[in-house]
Amino acid sequence: MQEKILEGKKHGMLVLLGVIVLYIALVIGIVIGGIMIEEGGSPILLIACIIVACVAWILLLGLKVLKPQEALVLTLFGRYVGTLKGDGFYFVNPFCVSVNPASQTKLNQSGDVKNVANPVLAIANQTTGTAIEAESKKISLKIMTLNNSRQKINDCLGNPIEIGIAVTWRVVDTAKAVFNVDNYKEFLSLQCDSALRNIVRIYPYDVAPNVDTTGDGMADEGSLRGSSEIVASRIKDEIQSRVEEAGIEVVEARITYLAYATEIAAVMLQRQQASAIIDARKMIVDGAVGMVEMALERLNEKQIVELDEERKAAMVSNLLVVLCGNHDAQPIVNSGSLY
Repeated sequence: MQEKILEGKKHGMLVLLGVIVLYIALVIGIVIGGIMIEEGGSPILLIACIIVACVAWILLLGLKVLKPQEALVLTLFGRYVGTLKGDGFYFVNPFCVSVNPASQTKLNQSGDVKNVANPVLAIANQTTGTAIEAESKKISLKIMTLNNSRQKINDCLGNPIEIGIAVTWRVVDTAKAVFNVDNYKEFLSLQCDSALRNIVRIYPYDVAPNVDTTGDGMADEGSLRGSSEIVASRIKDEIQSRVEEAGIEVVEARITYLAYATEIAAVMLQRQQASAIIDARKMIVDGAVGMVEMALERLNEKQIVELDEERKAAMVSNLLVVLCGNHDAQPIVNSGSLY
């Protein structure tokens, strides 16, 4: 289905004024016809004016008002005739019907907030089924943000994680959005969930050895936590390839929430703490060895004291205990001989 833009339809004000003038003329004609009948004249003028007055209001059904970044898809007796785009006051065939199967669909996204500031007006609109129905059939061309609920997905290592994304999107082809899918909003939401699941299962939560996330057969350091920009880009491309036929353009996709699932969060936290402690201990030991080495070199250079191998080993042991300990050292003064 190819989108067809209707041009040269901004005659709404002219038609509205014409209908008003027509009804004024019909009222005058009915009065004159009534006078003619009283005088014994023909009732043809009165009958004709009444018939035209009963039919002329149909022209008002062809009046359409659009605000900026709105569109209206029109069909005539089931056939797609075109799309109105751009702000203005339009007049189309009064028998044209606007179509938007997603008009009543409310997702967790911008642009889907129902305004009920005036409940009396809302009840009246629902009763008559006119004003609110016409408004709901319009398709928004603005950029909107879809924030689906968080999903629990297993990463490539089998660890369950919870992840959420925010997708900014807009409709670029109204004909595809209306006619190629049943409901383009629900279609987008489902494709976002499916694409997210397909991409997340490729990556580990954190950097892991022997994991290929790019598909080139070589292990890399890609991860959900460390490569969020790359993961978001792949999710965007995956969603775009799926919603192309629905006339939707995905502007951006961003990860809004990322964490281990609650059942393993405590265990993974202990694992991260253990890894941090090991790294810290390694740094402390490296620094302590360097300090001991420097102390021995300075003692030999200054010839302050001569130590045999046994005393050097004892000194090294004592310094390492002091430098690598978690608590402050408690010095013991030896007032006797070293030997």
